[in-house]
Amino acid sequence: MTEVSFAKSFLAALDGRPIKLSPDHVEDPKTYQARSAYILPKMPKPISKRKGTSVAPGQERSLAVTVKSLRNPPLDLRLSSQPLNTSIHDVKASVAKETGIAENKIKILHKKKPISDSKVLKDLVGDDETTIEFSVMIMGGASAATAAKPEAQNDVAQGLSGADVLQTEEFWSDLNGFLLQRIREEQLAAELTDTFQQAWKAKGVSLISIGSEVFMSSNPP
Repeated sequence: MTEVSFAKSFLAALDGRPIKLSPDHVEDPKTYQARSAYILPKMPKPISKRKGTSVAPGQERSLAVTVKSLRNPPLDLRLSSQPLNTSIHDVKASVAKETGIAENKIKILHKKKPISDSKVLKDLVGDDETTIEFSVMIMGGASAATAAKPEAQNDVAQGLSGADVLQTEEFWSDLNGFLLQRIREEQLAAELTDTFQQAWKAKGVSLISIGSEVFMSSNPP
């Protein structure tokens, strides 16, 4: 049976039934049954009004930020009344301004793990916390003292190569920073750096002599 034939048979069946209301039927309002107004029952507990989240200017919540470093160079910096929307990049800029160290040499850590510059303080603290502490790692052995040195001295440092580089604090600081970025664990990265440094000091003399022989053989007079 197709849809058309089913519709025709259904309408034919309806035509055979008696009509209860005419097409022009109008109900008399006087015949309506009287009904009392329906009142909703009271709630067992009143609905609490939502409190506004906006605060008056000058009353925004702020945090006291502490930035410390126990490694070289030692650092203990306190930044008071920092808004919750302060980014890690802003904290890094404040550290750079106070110490004279370039921003690209500064790595901010929270709970011994690196934090990206795009993070803000409210992402790292609870609702009731008023302070937050960061640790900082200075890449490349930069410090406030070395940052103020003349450009000529930087050129001399950049001229080091070979085994001489391993005698500088900058090399081991860079190695520590590289391991930290890979491992993301400050203590383990520091232990590995110390292990490599001690191994180099123990075998440095023999490695230098071997390197000299290789250089002389590859570059005869």
